[in-house]
Amino acid sequence: MLNRKGQTLVEYVLIISLITVIAISLVKIFGGYLKDSVTKMGCEMIGKDYVEGEKIGEGYCEGDEDRMFE
Repeated sequence: MLNRKGQTLVEYVLIISLITVIAISLVKIFGGYLKDSVTKMGCEMIGKDYVEGEKIGEGYCEGDEDRMFE
């Protein structure tokens, strides 16, 4: 009878690695859209207008131009 604990561990590591690669890829692809959505919600919560940036992910709240990092 063979010991298959090592094989199971390797399979779990491969599955977790695949899920991690997919998650990182999705964040890389949709990260700008997510950033804009969160910024837009934040602007609405504090009562400021949302200003769209030139590129995806560069939006900001009106009056916060001096606080931008880029």
